Amino acid sequence: MTSFVGRRREIDETRARLQQSRLVSVLGSGGVGKTRLAEEIALRSSRAFRDSVRWIDLALVREPETLPSAAAQALGVTDQSARPAMSKILDHVERRHMLIVVDNCEHLNIAAAEFIAAILAHAPEVRVLTTSREPLGIAGECTYVLPPLGMPKDSTGNKAANLALVESVALLVERTQSVVQEFELTDANVDAVAQLCIQLDGIPLAIELAATRLRSLSPAELVQRLDQRFTLLTSGSRTASPRQQTLRALIDWSYALCSEGERALWARLSVFPGSFDLEAAETVCGSGDLASEPIVNLLDGLISKSLVSVDRSRERLRYSQLMTVREYGHGLLEARGECEELHCRHRDHFLERAQRYAGEWYGSGQSELLAQWRIDHANLMTALDWSLQNDELRAAAALAVSLRYHWTAGGNLSDGRTRLERLLQRLPHSTSERGHVLWLTACIALIQGDHDGASTHLAECASLASTLEEQGLQAHYDHWAGLQALLSGRTAEAIDRYRRAIRVHRSLGAEAEALTASYLLALAEIYDGRPEDALATCAEVIRETQLHGERWNRAYALFASAVANFHLGKIDAAVDAAERVLEIQRDFEDAMCTALTLEVLAWCSEAVGDLERSVNVFSAATSVWQQFGTSLAAFGPDITRDSTEAQERVNRSIDCAKSPASSMPLTIAQAIDLALGQSAARTTKIVTGSSPLTRREQEIAELIAQGLTNREMAAQLIISRRTVDGHVERILNKLGLNSRTQISAWVHAAQQALVDQ
Repeated sequence: MTSFVGRRREIDETRARLQQSRLVSVLGSGGVGKTRLAEEIALRSSRAFRDSVRWIDLALVREPETLPSAAAQALGVTDQSARPAMSKILDHVERRHMLIVVDNCEHLNIAAAEFIAAILAHAPEVRVLTTSREPLGIAGECTYVLPPLGMPKDSTGNKAANLALVESVALLVERTQSVVQEFELTDANVDAVAQLCIQLDGIPLAIELAATRLRSLSPAELVQRLDQRFTLLTSGSRTASPRQQTLRALIDWSYALCSEGERALWARLSVFPGSFDLEAAETVCGSGDLASEPIVNLLDGLISKSLVSVDRSRERLRYSQLMTVREYGHGLLEARGECEELHCRHRDHFLERAQRYAGEWYGSGQSELLAQWRIDHANLMTALDWSLQNDELRAAAALAVSLRYHWTAGGNLSDGRTRLERLLQRLPHSTSERGHVLWLTACIALIQGDHDGASTHLAECASLASTLEEQGLQAHYDHWAGLQALLSGRTAEAIDRYRRAIRVHRSLGAEAEALTASYLLALAEIYDGRPEDALATCAEVIRETQLHGERWNRAYALFASAVANFHLGKIDAAVDAAERVLEIQRDFEDAMCTALTLEVLAWCSEAVGDLERSVNVFSAATSVWQQFGTSLAAFGPDITRDSTEAQERVNRSIDCAKSPASSMPLTIAQAIDLALGQSAARTTKIVTGSSPLTRREQEIAELIAQGLTNREMAAQLIISRRTVDGHVERILNKLGLNSRTQISAWVHAAQQALVDQ
C-alpha cells in the first residue's frame, strides 16, 4: 500500500546471506522494519523459486501448540485427514523448491525453532527467512541485524537539498505527504525534520507514527513534544496489528518477552545516557534483586531481543539502547522507585573511574585514557550534572577536577568551563575543594583567552591557599598565575612562578604537574630571550618522559623545543621536533598542542621559502583552532607576533586568493596528515616502480597513510596487534625508512606517481 524507501544495502546483504545459507534470521528492535524488509525480499525473490514464496505470520499465534496448524493454513496444506498438522506440512514441502518467510518469531522462539528445523531437515530445496528480535539458535542459522534507517549527521545547519536523500528523512517526507499533501522539505523546516529523525532513532515505525502527527503539528512543534512520545505517537494505521498502532504498544510487546531479571536490568540501564561497557553495567546495575544473577547473562538476553545494541569496533565492547527503548526503561525505573539510587551508583562509578584514570595519567597509557574519557563523555557529564542538581557538591568538585585532562587535552573546554562556573556559584567558601576548582577554572579561562575571568579566580585561589596553608593549592596557583604572566608578556614573573611551582609539585610527588610547569617554563625562557636555556629545560622534560613512557608532556616539550630552535634559526631541528609532536598527536588528537605545532611548521616553511606549504599548514592550523573554540591570540602577544609576522611575509610573497590552501574545514587527523604528508614527501625516496612490499604490507602501509594506529589496523584487518607491529617493522626495513610519517609520505607519493603516469 505504501512505497518501500531506502534499504538497498540491507536488501543486497540479506539476499546474499540467503544464497549462502538455507536459514537467515533478520533481527532487530521493534519497529525497525524487519517485516517490511522481508516483504520486499520475498517480492524480489518470488521468481527465483519454482514454487514461489509462502508467508507465515506468527504475530497472532499465542500458544506454541497451535503453531503447526496456523503454518499449515499459511502454506496451503489441503490434507484434511486426522494426521498431525506437522506431518501434513512435512509431506507438503518435502519436494518443493520455495522460500518460506516466518514473521514475528520472538514470542514463540522455541516452538518456531523446532518447526523450522523440521522443515529444513525434510525439505532440502526449501529456504527459510525469519524475522525476530532474537536468534532461533538453530545450527546453520545465519543472522542479519537490521539497523535503523540512515539518519542526518547534524541536527542543525542543514540544507533541504542535502538531506532529501537521507533514508529516514525521505521516509518522513513521503509518509507526511500522504496525509498532508502540500508538505515539503524546505530550508526553513529541515533542521526540525533532522532533529525529529535523530530523536526517533531512525526507527521506521516511529517515523511513520510521527508523520501522522504532522497533520496537526509542525515539525518544530512535534520535536518540542517528543518527551511525551509514548502518548503522542498513537495514530498508527487501523489495519496494522495492535502492537504496531502505537509506540507504547510496540515497546510493551518487547517488555512482555523479557524475564523479570531482564526487565529490571532494562530499567536500570536507562541511567546511562549513551553507551556503556560491561564493567559499568555490572557496577551500577548489579545490586539488590540483581546482585545474585550475573549481569552479563541478563545483558546477553536483552541483546538477543534487540533491546541493547553492541558496538564491536573497539577491543572493549560498548553497549547502548535506542533513545525510545531507553526512555521506556526510565519509566520502568521510576515505577520501581530506583531513580535516585541508580543515579547515585552511576555517579559513584564514574567518579571512581575518573579519579583512577587521573591517578594513572603519568605513564605510557595516556592516549588510551584520553580516548576512554572521550567515549565516556556523556556518562561523565550526566554524573556531574546530577551531582550539581542534587547539591552533592564535594563529589561534583572531585569529579570536575579529576577530569582536568579531559577538559583541556580532550578538547572539552566549553563543557568544563560551564560546569566549573556552576560549581563555583554553589561551593562554600574557604574550602580546599573550592580552591582546586578555582585554579582549574582559571586554567580553562586562560586557554579560552578570558584573562579577566582567570584573574578573578586566581586572586581568590591565592587567598584560599594562604588561608588554608595548603602547599599543593599554592603550587597550582603559582603554576597558573605563571601562565597568566606568560600570556601577558611578563616572562620574568612567569619564570619565577614556574620554578616555585615545579619545586613544590616535585616535593609532593606530582610529577605530571611538574613536567607541565617545566615545558611552560621553557616557553617563558624563549620569550625572555633565553632560547638555549629553554632547550636545556625541554631536554630534561623529554628525558623524564622517556623514562616513564609519558608522551603528553613530551609532545608539549617537543613543541617548545621547536619554537626555541626556530628562534635560534635552526629550522631543520625545529621541523624535526614539530613532526615528532604531530606523530604523537595521531594518538592524542590534542587540539591545542596540534594547532600550536602546526603554527610552528608554517613559520618554518615560510623561513625556507616554501610558501605553498606555509599557506596550507596555516590553513590547517586555523581549522583546528576553530574546532577547539579559541585562537592563537589567547596564548599571548609574543607567540602571536611570531605567527603574524610569518603570515604577513607569506602574504607579501604570494597571491593568497590563488593559494593552494583549502577552505574546507579539516579534522585534527586530516590536519596532521596534511602537514606530515607535505613535510616528509620532500625528503623520502619514493619507489615508483614495482613495490618491494607484499600485498598485506602494502595494505598496512596504505592504512598508515590514512592515519590508523596499529591497534585500529589490527581490529580492521582482524589480526593481532603483534602481527601488525611486525608488518610495520618489516615495511620500515624494506623501504629503508625511519618513521610512520615517512611510510605515509611513501604511499602518497607512490599514489601520485601512478596518477602522473
